[in-house]
Amino acid sequence: MGQRNDKLCVGHITGVQGLKGWVKVFSSTDPRENIVHYSPWMMETGEGVKTLDVHGRLQGRLVLAKFAGVETREDAAEFIGDKIYIWPEQLPELGQDEYYWSDLIGMEVESIQAQALGRVDDMLETGADDVMVIKGDRERLIPFVIDDIVRKVDFDRRCIIVDWQPDY
Repeated sequence: MGQRNDKLCVGHITGVQGLKGWVKVFSSTDPRENIVHYSPWMMETGEGVKTLDVHGRLQGRLVLAKFAGVETREDAAEFIGDKIYIWPEQLPELGQDEYYWSDLIGMEVESIQAQALGRVDDMLETGADDVMVIKGDRERLIPFVIDDIVRKVDFDRRCIIVDWQPDY
């Protein structure tokens, strides 16, 4: 497992729903409704960080959440635009060859011939395979396919070894 000491941004508040203090949530978790299971949330507000217990649900295409102690639409509206953070320990344990994107971003990437290709700048979901966005001498998009392309994820060295030619 990687070094995951910093809190993780998992979404933000996009609006309010109804009159009783519910908020609409943009979630970057997969599946997106999992965000409501990671209580408490640390909300980065204009007044600093507030830790709030939360529950919620998927309603149609919306993820809705309700904070403990927030009972009115007006109180909920104060959170619009605020980012949602959790501690890495709040995430479930992963199986073998499963990784959280937040663990991979920032890792160096090198070919099996030990040629530096750059650093993981971002991850993309394509529907088929996840794709690493590598920034180095140029930008490369490399599919994150364990065994076929990704040969090793080395958390000690903070390096991903890939079967990928630098001129691809």
